[in-house]
Amino acid sequence: MNEYGAYRAAFEGRELPTAFVDRAALAANIARTADRAGGLPVRVASKSVRCRAALERILSEDGFEGVMCYTGREAVDLANAGFDDLLVAYPVVGDAELRAVAERVAEGADITLMVDCAEHVERIANAAEKAGADVPLCLDLDCSTEHFGVYFGVRRSPIRTPEDALAVAETVTEASGVRLTGLMGYEAQIAGLPDRNPANGGLENAAMRLFKQRSKPLVRKRRQAVAAALDDEYGLEFVNGGGTGSVEFTREDPHVTEVTVGSGFFAPRQFDWYDHLDYEPAAGYAIEVTREPTDGVYTCRGGGYVASGPVGPDKAPVPWLPEGAELLDNEGAGEVQTPVRYDGDLAVGDPVVMRHGKAGELCRFFEELAVVDGEEVVDTWSTYRGDGRCYI
Repeated sequence: MNEYGAYRAAFEGRELPTAFVDRAALAANIARTADRAGGLPVRVASKSVRCRAALERILSEDGFEGVMCYTGREAVDLANAGFDDLLVAYPVVGDAELRAVAERVAEGADITLMVDCAEHVERIANAAEKAGADVPLCLDLDCSTEHFGVYFGVRRSPIRTPEDALAVAETVTEASGVRLTGLMGYEAQIAGLPDRNPANGGLENAAMRLFKQRSKPLVRKRRQAVAAALDDEYGLEFVNGGGTGSVEFTREDPHVTEVTVGSGFFAPRQFDWYDHLDYEPAAGYAIEVTREPTDGVYTCRGGGYVASGPVGPDKAPVPWLPEGAELLDNEGAGEVQTPVRYDGDLAVGDPVVMRHGKAGELCRFFEELAVVDGEEVVDTWSTYRGDGRCYI
């Protein structure tokens, strides 16, 4: 992991703010993920990366196979760029986007679309028929749970039982131009919730940890029951599960054939608050000191790149280096300026290195990532934004 002096040397002469990826830390996180997966193939979640060069770097390693996309347009663009085994994790319902996917599948692209109801199947089938395509489909299983009357999870699919899944699967067999190939059972409340979130109080975090443990046997039982029912009736090519925070749990499910990881490669602030993870901060951004309004306070240009989700301190970026720098409570990280308090010497033009709250959202704001190796920027990688793409 680089120290402040190395980053300051690397960014000297570069226009700031700049986003970066640390090459050594990224390599360490890739290796750590492969080790955690224990030989199970890892599908890379593009939503948490949003940079084709970074995706290529990760997928170049043994054990990493396929991309989990977040829109159909993205999947088409990745297919055009040479990526294959593309699973779109969220339903696509717009006619133009479905037509683009179906036409690309008809040309030979390997793109699988997500469904959780008969209407999804019907819309995709209509597009597939017009394009002369055979579009593979994946059922999205809801893995949320309930504890003491509290809903615990995300609001995704209505499919919760084997009967629910078989009913939707039957509509696939009745439609032309589509076929059932997989099941996704993503345990978001286990994978995506930190154990010690600073936005919560101690009691709330204790409840989260309890609910996560109570969820595990329920999730496993539900996913296994649905996977078995679908496999017995139709045969499945894959069963997907997991996320960065739940790889070990997911790999133990004998029905799961692949796990998904995305955020762990960049390791944003979110992953500092898990009890069992050991990733290195591998991406962030640097803002430059532009003035010193008073002793010990340095004001920087830009910096207010806040993550999505319920607003709280866990979604805000924070100074990382130099060590000891911190935001001011009454201003925080701002759209055009960010003052930081630091008991040390900084000069106009010096960088302050920041860490963001969630992984892929960093690339929403920057056109490229500077690839840092020690005290040098050795390459630049275009982000989706730099490619002229903003899918959502």
